[in-house]
Formats: sequence, structure tokens, C-alpha cells
Amino acid sequence: MAPRGVMTDFEGRVAVVTGAASGIGLGLATKAAALGMPVVMADIEKVALDEAAAEVSAVSGLGGKVLPVPTDASDAASVEQLAAAAEGAFGPVWLVCNNAGVAGGGFTWDIPRSTWEWVLGVNMWGIINGIATFVPGMVERGEGHVVNTASMAGLLASPGMAPYTASKHAVVGISETLHRDLQLVGSGVGVSVLCPGFVNTRIAEADRNWPSRFGPLPVAEDNPMAELIRAALQARLAEGTPPSEVADTVFEAIATRRFWVLPHADEYAEHVRSRFDNAVEGRNPEPFVFQ
Repeated sequence: MAPRGVMTDFEGRVAVVTGAASGIGLGLATKAAALGMPVVMADIEKVALDEAAAEVSAVSGLGGKVLPVPTDASDAASVEQLAAAAEGAFGPVWLVCNNAGVAGGGFTWDIPRSTWEWVLGVNMWGIINGIATFVPGMVERGEGHVVNTASMAGLLASPGMAPYTASKHAVVGISETLHRDLQLVGSGVGVSVLCPGFVNTRIAEADRNWPSRFGPLPVAEDNPMAELIRAALQARLAEGTPPSEVADTVFEAIATRRFWVLPHADEYAEHVRSRFDNAVEGRNPEPFVFQ
């Protein structure tokens, strides 16, 4: 028998996952399908999305209740079209995983405005658009769950990653406020914020989806710090946790209505405590050591 308060039946509840063509998003979509949820997979990469949807359909067991919908999470109209497609195909959405994310960096003073706009557009506005589009219906129905993908970069700050760090701090703050807002009105809708460390994903190659509306992709030779960060990030990501393990942790949190989801808490707990102790006690941040 499951412990009191633990949800055990996901079957038939509709899930929407953004950034679902690869990485954590694909892991979440695969887990949802394995639990018997009709899954709507959203991503800006159509070819990769279609391939991922076929992969998820193979584990679904629901007769193909997997719907790929090309979506730009940074665009409100695109997310609204995603919601319409999801509800038209499967009915009201119970779970939304606002997961789409990109990375970009360099020295803070050297980062082009276009990089700031792109990273904040996907990572922060993607969360805002998902909440604004899906949560009102959940509140009206009195049920559902929202998972917002942040990062340990939402709790810590590393050099060379100002746009990413800013966006993920925003995701943590928005998620915690959303949780408190729902508490205030006595809603049955749950919220979780995912703050992983290094996961084996392709986020270091996110500029493969650089939008043409921002002009040419910034030239690597103009930002050597960004290339140093990319190389270090790729090396750590290659050794990172498999997305399927992160997805297991996320769904455990959904089942128990746990807000904080930190798959690498043991590795980062000391750093998080030290940061907030420094803030409370008025100490400057310690020098950062690349590991």
C-alpha cells in the first residue's frame, strides 16, 4: 500500500512536455508514457521531435497516444497553439513540464544582447508562457501539476554564465511564488521546481537552434570565454546523470507533491548553504574554483 498522500495512478492524465526532443524533456516524456499518460511532446526541432515521439510511442502502451507539436516556448502564441493541440487531441492537461532550455555565456560585460534575449526568452519566458497558458485551466478544474525546470544555477552562481544563471534564478523565484499563490487560494494544483546538476544532455550545443530573428550567431572567436565554458560544460555533461534517472526523481516528487527536486542535492548542499550563509552574514562570495 502506498504511503498516505502519495499519488499512484497517472494513467490517462494528459502530460505536456516542452523541450521534449532530447535530454531531460525526452526522459520526462518517456516516463510519462510508461506510466500510461497521453503525452504531448513540444520542441522547436521538428525532425528531432518526430524521431523522439516515435521512440516514446514504442514504450507508451496506449496505442500511440503521443503527439509531437513543434513549439517555440519563448513565443506565447506558439505555446497557446500547443495547448489547443493538446486539449483537442487528448482533453484537459493535468501535467505541464516547462522544460525547454538553452545556454549561452561568456564574461558578463562581453555577452551580446542577442544572447541575453535568446536565453531569457526560452528559459524564463518559456516558463512564464507555460504558466500563463496552462495554469488557469488547472486552477479552474482544481487539479494538476506544474514542473518547471531550473538548474543548480538557479541556486548558485558560476562565472561565464550570466544569462543562464539569471534565467534559472528567475525560474526558481517564479516557481516558489506560484506555489505560494496556489496555497493562498487553496488550490489543489501542485508545483515542483527541478534543479539538477550535470545531466547527460545536449544543452551545450543549444545554439544549433539559434533563431534567425536575432541575426547571425555570435562568432566564437569574438568570445573565447564562452568557448572555454562550452568545452568545460560538454565534458561534465558527458559524464552526467542519465535523463531517465532525473525523470524518475521528478515523478517521485509529483507523486508526493514535493516542491524542491534536487537530484544532486548531496553534491551541492554545502555550496548552497555556504552561499546563503554568506548572504545572511554579509560575506562576499568566495572565489570560484573550476572543477
